[in-house]
Amino acid sequence: MLRAKYLNKITEVNKMFIEKIIENGDVVVDATMGNGYDTIYLANLVGETGKVYAFDVQEEAIKSTTKKVQRDGFTDFVSLILDGHQNMDKYINEEVACVMFNLGYLPRAKHHIITKPDTTLEAIEKALKLLKPNGVISIAMYTGHEGGMEERNYVCDFLNNLDQNYYNVLHTNFTNQVNNPPELILVEKKGDFNSLDKYI
Repeated sequence: MLRAKYLNKITEVNKMFIEKIIENGDVVVDATMGNGYDTIYLANLVGETGKVYAFDVQEEAIKSTTKKVQRDGFTDFVSLILDGHQNMDKYINEEVACVMFNLGYLPRAKHHIITKPDTTLEAIEKALKLLKPNGVISIAMYTGHEGGMEERNYVCDFLNNLDQNYYNVLHTNFTNQVNNPPELILVEKKGDFNSLDKYI
């Protein structure tokens, strides 16, 4: 079977951008921890002088990721938080270089526990406020499950209306794939501004 080298998964496309954005020592957020693969990926990018905050509402996600963090020796600079990503501002006081979202459900877990439009939008708004200048929010959207397309539309409607003077929004997807292929949105904060009304 033929296999693509670069454009085979939306997660791999995402990494092509992320690895140009995140530097050693940065503070970053995994807003949807899941099984912890992005948490470990981010930890490797920021190194021990950086910081990773990872959020999930499911205890099995915390348990699975804890094992990976301990295995790789990242305990000192990775914080695993059992809470919704819409509450990230309660735990993070620093400016962050990147916030990663994977919208949908935890693979191999309870598929009725999914990210929801209202809490996702609240989390994105708070992520925008936490971003440092030229920081980026990365949003991988999986829409094949019930409620997935509704959440995707909510997110797109909000991000499509961000002021272009303050943010760049890039939306990419596989146009020739069937069965609800995932989509990727990247949001870059252009500069250093303090007014909270600039995110809408």
